[in-house]
Amino acid sequence: MPAKTFRERLHKGYAQVMELAGAPLADDKSRYQRIKIFDTVSNGRVLTLDDNFHTTTRDECAYAEMLTHLPLLERGRAERVMIVGGGDLSIADEALKHKGVKEVVLVDIDGRVVELSREHFAEINAKAFGDKRLKIEIADAFEYLGRPESKARFDLVVADRPDPVGPGKALFGETFYDRVKAALKPGGFATFQTGVPFYQPWEITDALKELARFFPQSGLYLTVVPTYIGGFMALSWAGNGRNAKLGTPAGLTRARAAFERAKLKTDYYNPAVHAAAFALPEWIRRLVP
Repeated sequence: MPAKTFRERLHKGYAQVMELAGAPLADDKSRYQRIKIFDTVSNGRVLTLDDNFHTTTRDECAYAEMLTHLPLLERGRAERVMIVGGGDLSIADEALKHKGVKEVVLVDIDGRVVELSREHFAEINAKAFGDKRLKIEIADAFEYLGRPESKARFDLVVADRPDPVGPGKALFGETFYDRVKAALKPGGFATFQTGVPFYQPWEITDALKELARFFPQSGLYLTVVPTYIGGFMALSWAGNGRNAKLGTPAGLTRARAAFERAKLKTDYYNPAVHAAAFALPEWIRRLVP
């Protein structure tokens, strides 16, 4: 009998296939999307949303750690973090490793993703669920950012947004970026998932154009998440202040010292990777407006 497989067709003209290990763990249709969870032969436990790969236990570190530790270590003294989406809680788990963080607010529109992730992804989120500093809001993050109590509240906003289709469209564009800026304290940062340049080059150009309209500082850095096929993954950042810039020599020195003090346990991030993330191959650099 041939092995059972899962095929993702996110990019036109290309597909990737994973071989399953055992029976599927969950196959659920929420109000917003189709949620599947299964074990695989090579990539660990996998979460898909509308049949697109979202999280795997094998390489989530390359995504969650770089969206979180890089800005937090450069920012220093960050107390409040908001996560847009992130229902698997891998990003929340990383943010809560920082002892100086007093509150992490995770806002995900789909409570079923959070429930199933709690049941099946304890390997990457059990500590987060057990941390009293975590506050989970099942709500539309776009609407949440517009609430009066969100104004100038956060030191870091991490946008773990999907691709700009369906409900995820609201998490792109100028109104969203304007709300993120309003939610940040002076000198605060925001980080964003900005696609895989090899297959989604327009996302970098479009996002950085929009960010430059609303933030005094913004830019791009890279990570590599094998499941997000295509090589490099682009992560964009924005700083709410003239001096709120990532990747400066002073910032890298500060991050290195903070990392050593914090004694963070990581699987992808380290200070050398932090510095190298801002080095862009020429074909990616040409996408930066």
